[in-house]
Amino acid sequence: MAKKEKNKYSKNELIGFEKIINEKINIAQKELDFIKESLLRKHISGTDSTQGALKTLEDGADTMEKESLSQLAGRQQKFISNLEKAIIRIKNGTYGICKDTGKLIDKNRLKAVPHATQTIEAKLNRG
Repeated sequence: MAKKEKNKYSKNELIGFEKIINEKINIAQKELDFIKESLLRKHISGTDSTQGALKTLEDGADTMEKESLSQLAGRQQKFISNLEKAIIRIKNGTYGICKDTGKLIDKNRLKAVPHATQTIEAKLNRG
């Protein structure tokens, strides 16, 4: 008799994934808070004492750094949002199931990318 393919993770497995995701949310939130704090410091500290061309160069570098930090903050917020959506999928019983194929996403993939919604095959075929 052929082994039946598993179509969802057990309650204990889901608890394990939820723990991993919550740890990642906590770390990501701390990183986001740090980025926001850095942006706030950049906004507050001006370079009023410098003169002429040097001030222009510093202002340009500050603007680029602020832009970079803002982009980083945006990506971090999206990452946290995706992790929170994964928690919702755990609660509603759809976590770990590929949205395209309906197959179970590999456990190692979910440990590496806990907010994944597709199997590797589905993701590669999408291209």
